[in-house]
Amino acid sequence: MSKSYDVVVIGAGPAGYVAAIRAAQHGLKVACIDEWKNKDGKNAFGGTCLNAGCIPSKTMLESSELFHRAQHEFKKHGIKTGPVEVDIAVMQKRRASIVRQLTNGIAGLLKANKIDGLVGHGKLLAGKKVEFTPVDGDVEIIEAANVIIASGSAPIELPFAKFDDENIVDSWSALEFAAIPDRLAVIGAGVIGLELGSVWSRLGSRVTIIEAMHDFLFIADRDVAAVAGKEFRKQGLDIKLGAKLTGAKVGKSGISVEYEEAGIPKTVEVDKLVVAVGRRPFTTGLLADDSGIQLDERGFVIVDDECRTRVKGVYAVGDCVRGPMLAHKGSEEGVMVADLIAGESAEMNYNIIPSVIYTAPEIAWVGKTEQEVKESGRAYKTGSFPFAASGRAKAMEQTSGMVKIISAKDDDEILGVHIVGPMAGELISEAVLAMEFSATTEDIQRTIHAHPSLAEAMHEAALAVDNKALNYPNK
Repeated sequence: MSKSYDVVVIGAGPAGYVAAIRAAQHGLKVACIDEWKNKDGKNAFGGTCLNAGCIPSKTMLESSELFHRAQHEFKKHGIKTGPVEVDIAVMQKRRASIVRQLTNGIAGLLKANKIDGLVGHGKLLAGKKVEFTPVDGDVEIIEAANVIIASGSAPIELPFAKFDDENIVDSWSALEFAAIPDRLAVIGAGVIGLELGSVWSRLGSRVTIIEAMHDFLFIADRDVAAVAGKEFRKQGLDIKLGAKLTGAKVGKSGISVEYEEAGIPKTVEVDKLVVAVGRRPFTTGLLADDSGIQLDERGFVIVDDECRTRVKGVYAVGDCVRGPMLAHKGSEEGVMVADLIAGESAEMNYNIIPSVIYTAPEIAWVGKTEQEVKESGRAYKTGSFPFAASGRAKAMEQTSGMVKIISAKDDDEILGVHIVGPMAGELISEAVLAMEFSATTEDIQRTIHAHPSLAEAMHEAALAVDNKALNYPNK
């Protein structure tokens, strides 16, 4: 007799395991299937985020930033350290330990919520049946009243720079280098490329970033992108814009990376090449031909605004559906879907999903950029405040960047907030909460912010929107 569940979740990344837990909190019988296998051959829950993305990258970013600050910043504080060295083996051991703790934590959460964590491959069949192929054992057919697909995404591989897991690598392998490469090239100046480039540049690599777009960080507000680009170049990142990769050849002395810049063929010799040009939805072996699930032209599972597929009782969330590939977006979709399955009302506000780049300075934003507001035709006003005028930022010796707020001229509603500077990823949460309540610039102006704090920059930027800044000259 086959097993049956109220909910079967395929995928145990941030979207899948959160959906499973919320469904279990509703008293539903839940199974969560995942086949992730780490490079040591061991299976683990947590998906890309915990095993190969968000968590290990932030761990390495923190370690490399501390090394960089010890080298270049501590002396400004009157702290003498002498020569500072990197033990990459210890650094990597710490990264692996943190990942292991958190992935074990996911297994513990599933168990605590009485969820059957099934290790193996899940495939959706017709009639909401799931074919489960365990790592050890025979294939089982599981019946489900509801199925949530949370299969995640995988790095995009270029045909002329195929991954070999040694010389030409994806973002996962780039986090696990056993030695610091002298020369490193990164293809793609997006979130992943900038973070990886920053890590190894701080640790001593000469980093070249090759980006096909002519505008740096085209997804971000232009003012923020300009400040960030200037800072990254000051840090030593060689960022080439409007540069298209044309080939990569592995030789005895390294890798010849071939690209075109302004139509002129160029070559750079490096020891490692990281390809970080984006990710694609992972649907390999996920859907039987008669499952009824449809994919769009880019391979994403087609869903509506509430993540329903075209098969009743089957949902899809996270990286495998439309929208930004962000862990927190996937988690909130998982919560929404679990609530809907339980018969509750639920929704997702896709207009205020924050984005963060964990470089130094950090970059974070929510809502529309000034360009997007301008193109919409809505009259608007802006205000900004530099961290150079922040007492707390000066005390931290981290004065690069600013907070920028965009508001509507007619009703003062906040339309977008953009930050480049220290702790931007933490500061953006105030803006997200404000926009969730459709707050106005005046609401932030009238909110008391602690002094001295980085958050005061948000307050001053809001005041600057109406030319009322108190600690910086107005327009």
